[in-house]
Amino acid sequence: MTMPTVISIEHLSKSYHLGQIGTGTLTNDFKVWWAKVRGQPNPMLKIGQADHGNRKGEELLALQDVNFTVRQGEVLGIIGRNGAGKSTILKILSRVTAPTSGKIKVKGRVASLLEVGTGFHSDLTGRENIYLNGAIFGMSRKEIDRKFDEIVDFSEVEKFIDTPVKRYSSGMFVRLAFAVAAHLDPEILVVDEVLAVGDAEFQKKCLGKMGDVAKEGRTVLFVSHNMTTVQNLCTRGILLESGKLTLTGSVQTVIEYYLSRAHQAAKAEGTNLENWSDRAGSGRAKIIRFDILDRKGNPIHEIAFNDIVRFRITCNFPDAIEAAFGVLIHSLAEVPLIDLRSSNSGLKTGKLSGQVVIETEVDALNLYPGEYYLSPWIADRMMKEDIDFVHYCAKLAVTMPIGQTHILKLDPTWGKVVVDSRWNIKR
Repeated sequence: MTMPTVISIEHLSKSYHLGQIGTGTLTNDFKVWWAKVRGQPNPMLKIGQADHGNRKGEELLALQDVNFTVRQGEVLGIIGRNGAGKSTILKILSRVTAPTSGKIKVKGRVASLLEVGTGFHSDLTGRENIYLNGAIFGMSRKEIDRKFDEIVDFSEVEKFIDTPVKRYSSGMFVRLAFAVAAHLDPEILVVDEVLAVGDAEFQKKCLGKMGDVAKEGRTVLFVSHNMTTVQNLCTRGILLESGKLTLTGSVQTVIEYYLSRAHQAAKAEGTNLENWSDRAGSGRAKIIRFDILDRKGNPIHEIAFNDIVRFRITCNFPDAIEAAFGVLIHSLAEVPLIDLRSSNSGLKTGKLSGQVVIETEVDALNLYPGEYYLSPWIADRMMKEDIDFVHYCAKLAVTMPIGQTHILKLDPTWGKVVVDSRWNIKR
């Protein structure tokens, strides 16, 4: 039986007119103006962020003629690089912003979890915000009363439920916001990358809840950079590139195509990451180059199984901060396999500023022959804040060396990493 269509999007476009935008405070507006007078860059911009202040009259097309439908009970994964238009679609569906042109038909109530703070009043307590959101959904007080304990129990913020949410940490905020969105019986649940704020255990809990929502015949739209999560949760995927819908189909097909395109972009842009858009983090520092080298320091994209390999990260620190570095190695399906961390080696960087080059050498990755993606990253010294995380900007092929063909006899579906071990028989 074919399920009915609950979301229909036809020729959807969204454009923004660029120009000077206020920072939100008079002090910061004055800093921007004074820097402009002196011919200096905008001091309020994050690293790598484009300055649109002098581009008045120009137009940015966030979405261009997008068409797709979603059926009841579907879990749709929306993927693409930063700036592709993923969040814009969700904001339009959630009625946070209006489309420039096109038609949108939505059948049923939509609950959204877009950005930390969306839909909550900061001066109200957690309890008051639950009732406020329920009222917005058109629920009676009795209906909310029946769901209240379940929401609080799921969010794990019972001790602070009568505290104004402006005093919540970002993790607590997300816990309560997701619990409210998922438990107020929406026909359509819309979730952006905001779940990355929560801890790993709560993320797992949220993903399980989204799966339960889908099993109940409701619809889920999910945006994430974590391809493993998208693959495990979603039944269908769409790929956005520069505001255009490039591909729609099974989630596996869309992910494989997306990752292959990412590799093509990596080859086209080489190891220069100045303009690499698919990245996340606070932006307090920026990775500007990433190199894979052999034992002699020559650039490579292929190594023999168990050969020595070096990774070099070149970054820029505008302000002096202490940092930790790493390289995440994952499969083509974005399953994390190895996370190389400077902190694990006991490296203490001290405060870094200006251009910094850091290298790590690995005697043997112990990866099965095949192709793998690499993502270099910078975090703060305590590993609590992602400063710059560059998603799969390089690809490394591991090949079988002469004389070790016996490894091919092993079943790679049992794992991707071969670990040396010592065995003996005791009689």
